Amino acid sequence: MPLQATSGAASYDAFGGGGAAVPQYIEDVFSTWLYTGTGASQTITNSIDLSTKGGLTWIKGRSGATGHRFTDTARGVTKSLESNSTAAEVTESTGLTAFGTTGFTIGADADYNTSAATYASWTFRKQPKFFDVVTYTGTGANRTISHSLGSVPACIMVKRTDTTADWQVYHRSLANTQYLVLNTTAAVATGATRWNSTTPTSTEFSLGTDTTVNASGGTYVAYIFAHNAGGFGLAGTDNVISCGTFTSTAGGGANVTLGFEPQWILFKRSNSSLTANWWIIDNTRGWSLSATATGSAPSFFAESSAAESALAASLNSTGFKVDASNLAGSAPHIYIAIRRGPMKVPTSGTSVFGLSARTGTGANATVTGSAGVTDLAIIKNRGTNALSVSASRLTGTGYVVTSSTAAEVAAAVSELQANPWDVMDGVKVGTTSAMTNASANTFINYLFKRAPSFMDVVCYTGTGSATTVTHNLTVMPELIFVKLRSTGQNWFAGTQFGATKYSGLSLNSTAASGGGAQNTDYTSATGSNFNYGMGAQPTSSTFTIDATTLTNSNGNTYIAYLFATCAGVSKVGSYTGTAATLQVDCGFSAGARFVLIKRTDSTGDWYVWDTARGIVSGNDPYLLLNDRAAEVTSTDYIDTSSAGFEISSTAPAAINASGGTFIFLAIA
Repeated sequence: MPLQATSGAASYDAFGGGGAAVPQYIEDVFSTWLYTGTGASQTITNSIDLSTKGGLTWIKGRSGATGHRFTDTARGVTKSLESNSTAAEVTESTGLTAFGTTGFTIGADADYNTSAATYASWTFRKQPKFFDVVTYTGTGANRTISHSLGSVPACIMVKRTDTTADWQVYHRSLANTQYLVLNTTAAVATGATRWNSTTPTSTEFSLGTDTTVNASGGTYVAYIFAHNAGGFGLAGTDNVISCGTFTSTAGGGANVTLGFEPQWILFKRSNSSLTANWWIIDNTRGWSLSATATGSAPSFFAESSAAESALAASLNSTGFKVDASNLAGSAPHIYIAIRRGPMKVPTSGTSVFGLSARTGTGANATVTGSAGVTDLAIIKNRGTNALSVSASRLTGTGYVVTSSTAAEVAAAVSELQANPWDVMDGVKVGTTSAMTNASANTFINYLFKRAPSFMDVVCYTGTGSATTVTHNLTVMPELIFVKLRSTGQNWFAGTQFGATKYSGLSLNSTAASGGGAQNTDYTSATGSNFNYGMGAQPTSSTFTIDATTLTNSNGNTYIAYLFATCAGVSKVGSYTGTAATLQVDCGFSAGARFVLIKRTDSTGDWYVWDTARGIVSGNDPYLLLNDRAAEVTSTDYIDTSSAGFEISSTAPAAINASGGTFIFLAIA
């Protein structure tokens, strides 16, 4: 019997007839998309269906002072409102000109598309348990308005569209007699005529007689947000939006636990006596998560047209933290937080991993090649003795080097541009650095997207005692790389096979596993090979770290890259060498595009091959992640195989020693 959606939204009961319910995921209903203006019509392709599903686009200029532009499908294209203004709706013929099934189109209006200016767009698609848009005409009398949220609204933003009026905001953390004003920094106010002193229900919300929400003959739009209502994920039980409250502490800031990693947050202090900004932050604009201090998030104020500024805050796998420097003492704050995507398990390697070979230009350039948002970029000079750069969107301009013990480096403009993550499908490199873009030098770029069952990036601060770190890989990690960011130290690299087996290595070293023994047994916590940074078997949501400098020194900051086997996409595995031709089956249908191999029972380099440089029947160039040496082009150590890759009989002991043990990561 097929799964059937129950009344209200995408939860599941497996009873009844009819068509099977279609799972919903956050990447289907919300997108943060960055773009650069062209001064001419351009289409933003963010994979959100607005034309048939309906929703809202919210656009803000980053590099200049422009208004926050709201355009929704209920009012129609070219119809714009500003959250930083009381102004009535205006028609902008060259503003947002079309809603599509995979995004939207903008014209040449300066607030949307000035040539060379940078912009952020946030798209909210209508979906039960997430977001709804309602328009109505006022009556001047107490009344109710129906909605299709399928759950009790947690936040409602109302704007009169036919004349000037303040934006009125209801939030579940306030009394039903209270309201906030989105276009000002004003404190919480009390007025029973906004919401008629009535809490919303799963089918309607109430209005009083105030002209800002219900003047006779006035026209209005309401944007309605859900709270922890489930409705998403394969089982239909996952939350993707939370509307809550937190209280800052004097001098201590605030740690907020959501139960998911957020990608977009709006918050405001909600005292009845203090003014405060409406902060907007997201994880796409390049979070400068400093190795030694609180992160710096590019941010906007919803009530202001000002260009982007910085907020001292950081994200983690279960919530976010706002530094005390942005919070005035002890005070309550309301927020809306949206879960990070994607939630869907990828089905193709090209959707989560891109690679490209290029020649340096000696001038600012954008490295692309990823089919989606790039979360991790590894760049290596192929022809000279140069370090490899490993940079992540979570750490902004900071990077670490795979072949070095050095602490994280704040990139010079010759290495990465000042805003390296302004591009969605890659990273912006600088001018003359031999590591990233020196003129006439050749480079290889590996671009990874975080996705369930494939790869995750986690930043954390050590505690100095055994503890667990939460991740969002959704399956047990099979390969983990950890680097101490705040000071110099070896990389930790660990692989997981079976229920209790673990292998500790160092990414910047040729050393064997754990002093010589592969697959150290978790159940035997004695001997020199057990404690190499990980203290217990990882799980689908956490990994455990020991009190070692490698992974968990008190107060120091770390970054971890987690990989797993994802059917048809990636394979983390091991093999035993034969000194003869050896087929490695990864379960792929068109071969591996990327192969990383390390010998574990004896010394051996971390070898890397890829199809951008050539995995063919002849010679195959390789690079070493643990060494700054130029690529070697004169060897034929691996060959093509539709199911994965083939180890050649000519491969040396470091790749195919008879009886030797090896680990690998392959990506289709």
